[in-house]
Amino acid sequence: MSTSQPPPAPRPRAPLEQASDAAELIRQRFTSKPRVGLILGTGLGGLAESIADPTSIPYSDIPHFPRATVAGHAGRLVLGRLGDVVVAALQGRFHLYEGYTPAQIVLPTRTLGQLGIEILIVTNAAGGLAPGQQAGDLLLISEHIGLPTMAGQNPLMGPNDEQLGPRFPAMTDAYDASLRAEALRVAEENGFALHEGVYAMVSGPSFESPAELRFLRTIGADAVGMSTVPEVIAARHMGLRTLAISCITNVALPSGDGPVPEPSHAEVLRVADQAGERLATVIQGVLEHIAAVTGGGP
Repeated sequence: MSTSQPPPAPRPRAPLEQASDAAELIRQRFTSKPRVGLILGTGLGGLAESIADPTSIPYSDIPHFPRATVAGHAGRLVLGRLGDVVVAALQGRFHLYEGYTPAQIVLPTRTLGQLGIEILIVTNAAGGLAPGQQAGDLLLISEHIGLPTMAGQNPLMGPNDEQLGPRFPAMTDAYDASLRAEALRVAEENGFALHEGVYAMVSGPSFESPAELRFLRTIGADAVGMSTVPEVIAARHMGLRTLAISCITNVALPSGDGPVPEPSHAEVLRVADQAGERLATVIQGVLEHIAAVTGGGP
């Protein structure tokens, strides 16, 4: 009778190792170094269709990547050029409400960092909380309130890898002031409004109750959504410059004492699609500025 023991289970790959594995597969299919990473949120993935000479990689081909499960998230990485800038665009992201851990949610962001990006541009669909907002408005995020990340769902929890970044990264200037100024300039030159404000993240998937919406407005939030903050934290941890824009897809908290309308994911997708052209104009204008100032990439 054999008394041999089964071999020990392999050690789980650390976050940096997972990102390096993913980046290696991507480099085998796309040899240019991207300068800018894009995370295209719910219903906002159409910008990737404008990428010239694209290389498209399904998430299912990339080691360790989770699977996108939400309508409006195509689940692929598209690499190529937008104007004169080499970009890597994530068509779809991952969320806490899908059951993914914070570390899984930010793996694509860390992978873009391993590919060599210097700037991360993030988009999302959000509910409007500030007076005067309308569905279809764009909100330039100046600060965030991450309720899940404040309550233990932070992607930097656990052992810190100094190769990724410091143990205690500051979020004081998480959203790059010069990139925000450029986005505002592009919107003004093209004749449409781009508001600035504070984005609050909740975990979802249930939409917020009226009392929760009033609470979020009271603590200073101008918009609410279920993403973005983990990716921005991971990006800043790696020293990346970040820009984030919300598409206000529904007015979550109307002005005055009117009833709170019931939101729907279908309506979120419809409004995001309508606002996509203006959002693309802002992003492409910012990319033109990046190319003019520093060059777009190889």
